[in-house]
Amino acid sequence: MALGPRLDLRQSQSLVMTPQLQQAIKLLALSNLEIEAFIGDALDSNPLLELGEGASDGPVDPGFEGEAEGLRRTTLESSPVDQLVSEGRAADDRPLDIDATALDRDRDTGDGARSDFTDSLGNLGGGDFGSGGAGGEGPDIDERGGNSATLAEHLHAQIGAVTSDPALLFAARWLIGQIDEAGYLTTTLDEAGGALGLPQVAMQAALGLVQSLDPTGVGARNLGECIALQAREADRYDPCMARLIDNLDLLARGEIPRLKRLCQVDDEDFADMLRELRSYDPKPGLRFGSGPAEAVVPDILVQAVTGDDGVPGWDIALNPATLPRLVVNRRYYVEMRGACVAKDAKAWLGERLADANWLLKALDQRQKTILKVSAEIVKQQEGFFRLGVAHLKPLTLRTVAEAISMHESTVSRVTSNKYLHCARGTFELKYFFTSGVASSDGEGAVSAEAVKAAIRQLIEAEDPKAVLSDDTLVDLLKARGFDLARRTVAKYREAIGLGSSVQRRRQKTLAGVR
Repeated sequence: MALGPRLDLRQSQSLVMTPQLQQAIKLLALSNLEIEAFIGDALDSNPLLELGEGASDGPVDPGFEGEAEGLRRTTLESSPVDQLVSEGRAADDRPLDIDATALDRDRDTGDGARSDFTDSLGNLGGGDFGSGGAGGEGPDIDERGGNSATLAEHLHAQIGAVTSDPALLFAARWLIGQIDEAGYLTTTLDEAGGALGLPQVAMQAALGLVQSLDPTGVGARNLGECIALQAREADRYDPCMARLIDNLDLLARGEIPRLKRLCQVDDEDFADMLRELRSYDPKPGLRFGSGPAEAVVPDILVQAVTGDDGVPGWDIALNPATLPRLVVNRRYYVEMRGACVAKDAKAWLGERLADANWLLKALDQRQKTILKVSAEIVKQQEGFFRLGVAHLKPLTLRTVAEAISMHESTVSRVTSNKYLHCARGTFELKYFFTSGVASSDGEGAVSAEAVKAAIRQLIEAEDPKAVLSDDTLVDLLKARGFDLARRTVAKYREAIGLGSSVQRRRQKTLAGVR
């Protein structure tokens, strides 16, 4: 068979990421502040765009107002949750059809907040140290907003109840002013003593006083000292642990056999020491705010309504304060086109009109998509909106994407940097996507946020003279239907900013002194 060149015509289909499509995808992920900045740039670059009240200078379609309202608002009718509430069977609203990928089956999962500690020590290759990933659940927006006290304010509030020595109190308060937001002392004792004119003995005593305050580890001068303070607090600072903490650089390089020889321990004891080390916080100061909390402008407003037929439902609307108000000045376009003589000028003006029309279309599509995703979230999590966080169900991006016939990546972009306001407060849309925890009766799963709420409730109700340990919390939660391991309880407790039983006992003691 002879080989030779030839020409063939073939047809094929392919998806090309045009600049307009890229722009539409980019707009989905932008927050309301970023949208304002984007629109400002568009106004500067396109003379046909201008700010308006949502209507152009051209002829108005009679159905325009109704269509525009549909871009901003939707209504959900009642779901079976209302029937359960009316019949007094709210507890029967259990998540039964759960995506298996949402279940938290790994009982030895680390907290995502520990990733900073892992990064500071380096990658150990096998991932034995610090298995927490980026998926750790942090406090919701209400918890972050309510924690307005800074680290310095928290320390100053404690120190007055610890000592009454004026000189020691003065030196300690000065050192608190030199602590960074992570909780580390940023100056040496020699520099501090020179600045205050005090001997090293006095500065050592002041530093010891600061390091005795809550949170444990604050006032440390390096990572090793921070970890050592927490190990002493937990009564685990034995000679073996001390050698391990003194050689954190070896741990970062993964020289495990050498560390075992230095610590003189076997594999089982060394693994236990690593688990203990993983539980410590390398940046204890980050639990506190760095200043006054900034107000968050919600993108979606949700309100319970009752229809004309008396059936309860939900009114879901986009916040008009965050909606972009862009219009195309078609009158100016007509005037400019009539004045243009050069062919290139007319082509440029046509391109600007096409860009302006596409931008308005992309913004309208963004509004529709946000509203559609928000309506499905309210539908899936109606138990939360009516009954509270205890009825928050496990939910994944895939569940919402399949329900509204969109891709997971689209739902992920829509829920990034978007906030929803309802009668229970303001929440980030990501808050409603939580992992599941298997229930003790084996009938389904409950949301991790519901578990956190139960832990918070138990700790807030505990007797100051009988502070609950993590093991006790495990037993109490099991009685409520939550089947959790102790490490999982500790992970959730730390995620909502609650200290260990030792830390809480000390805080309650100090509160009693004040």
